[in-house]
Amino acid sequence: MIDFNNSSVFKLGPWDLAQVAPEIMPMLVTGEELLAAFKGARDYVVFTNKRLIAVNVQGMTGKKRDYTSLPYSKVQSFSVETAGTFDLDAELDLWFSSLGKVRLEFKGKVDVRALSQLIASYVL
Repeated sequence: MIDFNNSSVFKLGPWDLAQVAPEIMPMLVTGEELLAAFKGARDYVVFTNKRLIAVNVQGMTGKKRDYTSLPYSKVQSFSVETAGTFDLDAELDLWFSSLGKVRLEFKGKVDVRALSQLIASYVL
């Protein structure tokens, strides 16, 4: 499982869903759809209409991968922090039952309010 306490793992920027679809689509259940993807240096996260999938790319070649599935049904609360003038990163914190807090940090122009609305539409 990914170490979500290591924030350097997740400095994420927007990523094209077409690039992630071939790898993630076989993992989806009936009725599940890809909504958004964000990539760090090697790792990435995908938001679907049912869960957050975090992918940890491992090893020198990057062929080994750890997929962590975080269903929205287990989210107890969430928080967003928008980017500011000097702190340009935005953050999304999710608290999962039996797991604790998962923090995703976004760089650049990521609309965390839209991500908040996405999470809220499935959690509330």
